[in-house]
Amino acid sequence: MADDKHTGEDVLNGQAQGRLKSLIERIERLEKDKAQISEEIGEIYLEAKGSGFDTKVMKKVVRLRKIDRAKRQEEDAILDLYMSAIGEV
Repeated sequence: MADDKHTGEDVLNGQAQGRLKSLIERIERLEKDKAQISEEIGEIYLEAKGSGFDTKVMKKVVRLRKIDRAKRQEEDAILDLYMSAIGEV
């Protein structure tokens, strides 16, 4: 059973090990950057809230602005249709 365990050297050659380590380190750096950016975005929302803006609506605006205008209009039309169909409009 001890033979079932492999070291990294058994599975990957030196070049592959180096490439894998490099990729992992790049991911880790980007994850750290992502956390910092998320923190900064949170601070902006806190600033907006302190200025009296509705941050929930702001987040929705940001999300909607990412969607192509035609696609957004199509989704809005379908939403209106569904809301009307269930008597909510």
